[in-house]
Amino acid sequence: MVRDQPLILYKSEDDPKKCTARKLKRFGLATFISRIPSNSIILYSDSQLRLSPEDSHHQHLVAIDVSWENVDNYHFDRYSVRSLPFLLAANPVNYGKPYKLSTVEAIAASYYILGKRDVALRLLGKFSWGIQFINLNGNPLNDYSKAKNSNEIIEIEKQYF
Repeated sequence: MVRDQPLILYKSEDDPKKCTARKLKRFGLATFISRIPSNSIILYSDSQLRLSPEDSHHQHLVAIDVSWENVDNYHFDRYSVRSLPFLLAANPVNYGKPYKLSTVEAIAASYYILGKRDVALRLLGKFSWGIQFINLNGNPLNDYSKAKNSNEIIEIEKQYF
């Protein structure tokens, strides 16, 4: 079962004042790492496989905190990597944009999909706009959390396009 404290591979490429990963760390809600531990599931936008409840057997959830401009420069072929399905950003920088989630939004969505809604809400609760992420994405998140695997997530995702 995925631990309640996410791990973040932090590359310090974004504006520190807007960085949701730094805020999570400051509140003791995330751990920055320099090396990815074994038995981790990595959130990575280029993965063809979607995160699903089937992935909850992994021990760690790892987010990669890099600039959107540099995300394609990273490759994690030897790890279990998953992307998130269609979701709208609620953060002030990318509000309403599909797939342009902040680190906390991506982590919270992952926990929600993995059946840990309480963890998702606790993380989002540190941001004034956090609950808006759930308001914007409540229906798809609930549907995604009921899927069995990546293929079902993709089929549900198609309903929201």
